[in-house]
Amino acid sequence: MDIFAITKKFPKEETYSLIDQIRRSSRSVCGYIAESYRKRKYPAHFVSKLTDADMENYETNVWIEFSYACRYITQEEYFSLAEKTKR
Repeated sequence: MDIFAITKKFPKEETYSLIDQIRRSSRSVCGYIAESYRKRKYPAHFVSKLTDADMENYETNVWIEFSYACRYITQEEYFSLAEKTKR
């Protein structure tokens, strides 16, 4: 939800690029974790879905770095969001 709120202030020209990418990847993390829980009876599927969630989490972190490099977020926002991707 922090990603969604922060990206509301991004420039409009980023709507179909950076905003779309960072929102999609951050939402996918939760989706894959939910899917992994439903697959918990099948260890290989469970691990696969958690691996997908981890991959999306790292992608989200890349978009956070781009957002900071483009000066769309403050240093404080960057550190806060980046820290959350480490949990």
